[in-house]
Amino acid sequence: MKDREQSFSPDDLARRALERRAVEAVIWSTPAVNFDRMYQAMVHDAKAGEGSNKIVYWSRLFDWKNQTLTPNPDSIYFMAFFNTKDAGPVVLEIPPADEGSITGSIDDCWQTAIEDVGPAGADKGKGGKYLILPPDYKDKVPSGYIVLTTYNYEGFGLLRSILKSNSDADLAKAVAYGKRIKLYPLSQAAHSSATQFFDAIDMVYDANIPWDLRYFESLNRIVQIEPWLTRDKAMIDQLKSIGIEKGKLFNPDAKTQEVLKAAAAEAHAWLSDKYENSYFPPPYYDGGHWHVPVSADVIDGLHTFYANPDKYPVDDRAVAYTVGFFSPKQYGAGSFYLMTFNDKDGHGLGGGSSYQLNVPVNAPVAQYWSATVYDRDTHALVRNLQSASRSSQTPGLQKNTDGSVDIYFGPKAPAGKESNWIPTDASGKFEVLFRFYGPQKSLFDKTWVLPDIEKRN
Repeated sequence: MKDREQSFSPDDLARRALERRAVEAVIWSTPAVNFDRMYQAMVHDAKAGEGSNKIVYWSRLFDWKNQTLTPNPDSIYFMAFFNTKDAGPVVLEIPPADEGSITGSIDDCWQTAIEDVGPAGADKGKGGKYLILPPDYKDKVPSGYIVLTTYNYEGFGLLRSILKSNSDADLAKAVAYGKRIKLYPLSQAAHSSATQFFDAIDMVYDANIPWDLRYFESLNRIVQIEPWLTRDKAMIDQLKSIGIEKGKLFNPDAKTQEVLKAAAAEAHAWLSDKYENSYFPPPYYDGGHWHVPVSADVIDGLHTFYANPDKYPVDDRAVAYTVGFFSPKQYGAGSFYLMTFNDKDGHGLGGGSSYQLNVPVNAPVAQYWSATVYDRDTHALVRNLQSASRSSQTPGLQKNTDGSVDIYFGPKAPAGKESNWIPTDASGKFEVLFRFYGPQKSLFDKTWVLPDIEKRN
């Protein structure tokens, strides 16, 4: 044992400790860095500038240029970024579900759900003023608000304005309805009409997680702004050892930068392997390949602020936030998701092959369903493809004689089936996320079954 210990020089030991701690820092911090990347895209790509309490939106259905993680291209997005650190309490106003409807949630910067909004949320579709308080707020709270306590300063509302159809008129109505959302500091309640909106349509809104030195730069920004949560204090010295410390400049030397870059790449590889081989819960349907894309422990933690003293699923949480962003308070209330990256035979979905998915009649949704293709490696929309999804609201969608719908995936559309086709990139792998908006009972009791995707000859 002594000889083995002496085989490590002090430099070796320091480098190995730095590598280990950097890898673990990445795994622990993925949801917060995911949030920061979306914030940075608001600042730079959407041209909103520094500072929060602003709303980014897309003025029509977006295409691949929305490079967030697994976004929904079949609804109108409004992303309300807030920061209570200097502004104090912030108000998010959700309009009543009259001329439209909002499905969404308010999350903190760790993407832990604070509350759901809209018909499936705390306002029950009546609309309301959500008052987001800073951590440890002690002042008197005015009446007339839905009061939300938080442990962090920053966060965002992921708000989808739901379409009645994909017609130009209904798209315009959904945008106009979403612009009735308001976001402002409580101190400016008398001037609440001054909500700032920034249209990101046709801009490359690049919020993909960078698995290199930029990862640690984002993590450092979060550490400098946010208070330490009790559950995470074990990370204070871990981060200090890699150069991230509250109140100090993050300025790693060239040698440390190389170690951090390699650590980010290694953590990404580990998370990708876990995603593909050991992350998902059992298939949603016995013998099938559709999975709920988040583990039960993460779902429980997201709506309880990880209150269970015997569970803190850091690894599973990291995988979840390499794949998507945002979390609902009540999973499955306003929307529900199933994901697959395999076909019926258990083989990976390859962009150079052709596939078919039959969506049975009477899909269990009050609003709509959709199937969306994502890049298997980045979990973002596949770059430079003309479309990414088909939904029950897609204009010209063809139905079979029994009322079911066939969706086709592949590099070329089957003859005469262009309206039901989602293109794929022949050079890469892909995954499919199937969304249910306004999910209904037969989805949860599984009397309605979504078949696996089948490869076509």
